[in-house]
Amino acid sequence: MKSSYWAYLLVVLGIMIVTILMLTQSVTTSNTQDYYLVKEVTEAAMVDAVDYGYYREYGELKINKEKFVENFLRRFADSVGLSKEYTVEFYDLYEAPPKVSVKVSSNSSAFNVTGDSQDFDITNRVDAILEINGEA
Repeated sequence: MKSSYWAYLLVVLGIMIVTILMLTQSVTTSNTQDYYLVKEVTEAAMVDAVDYGYYREYGELKINKEKFVENFLRRFADSVGLSKEYTVEFYDLYEAPPKVSVKVSSNSSAFNVTGDSQDFDITNRVDAILEINGEA
């Protein structure tokens, strides 16, 4: 009988540990994924928004603001799931030299621990400058 109590205790402790790991994983994993997603989408959208006609004529990089915003939102929406709500804000959109600042905020799901509701708001901000190596 004594060994069966130890088995029950181990099962209950295992379930508690798995629950705690699942709660913390949803916060930490989503932060890392969101950061790299914003970083990669910003880079790809900046490359897509380059004005090649201006580059051929003057030899300087220039992006189109509207095209960047459109490409960023399209790529970001294609990459995220429907489980969270995101707020995307654009700061410092400069066409020449190409510089953008993007802030993406997301609300993780709330969970209860001993009666207290815990809610984490995750904010990622990326500042990017597009440059070219070499001579025009």
